[in-house]
Amino acid sequence: MSKTILIATDFSLESLNIMKKVLREKNSSHSNEQYKILLVSGYDAGDSIRDLLFNTKGKILSKIKSAEFSDALSIIKNKYPDLVSKITCDIFTGSFQRTFDQFLKTTGVDEAYYSGSLKENNHNGKFDIVPYLKRTKILDAKEVKIISPDFMPEKGKIAEVFAEV
Repeated sequence: MSKTILIATDFSLESLNIMKKVLREKNSSHSNEQYKILLVSGYDAGDSIRDLLFNTKGKILSKIKSAEFSDALSIIKNKYPDLVSKITCDIFTGSFQRTFDQFLKTTGVDEAYYSGSLKENNHNGKFDIVPYLKRTKILDAKEVKIISPDFMPEKGKIAEVFAEV
């Protein structure tokens, strides 16, 4: 049996600490469960007909997701091969709670995690989905406390994935 876990992200390397902590916890519980990880960020698609017609999800994700982020995902997936069956990145483009609830139902999310310590910077059209997660009645989203070290010599680099938090 496979469960789907949604993790609210801003597609930064720091946001992967949420996934690392959740997977570490799942690994220590020694369950034989496999998980599909769904990393989701909000994205304001705009209201320009040109943007709506010619922007695809792939184009948007390539614009807001760095190469380091993608490399870090494959490193984490390789670290937990028995736990993680698939990692997918997605965007939520709605602006209403009922739209977000329908998104959760459609994607089949069983568990959701977020961190309040991530400061969503609204550049490239991204927005924070944490308020939607907190208000949903579909599931109980859990906050993961992430404590970032004061000094990290490789901040923003792929080596940040190997730092233990």
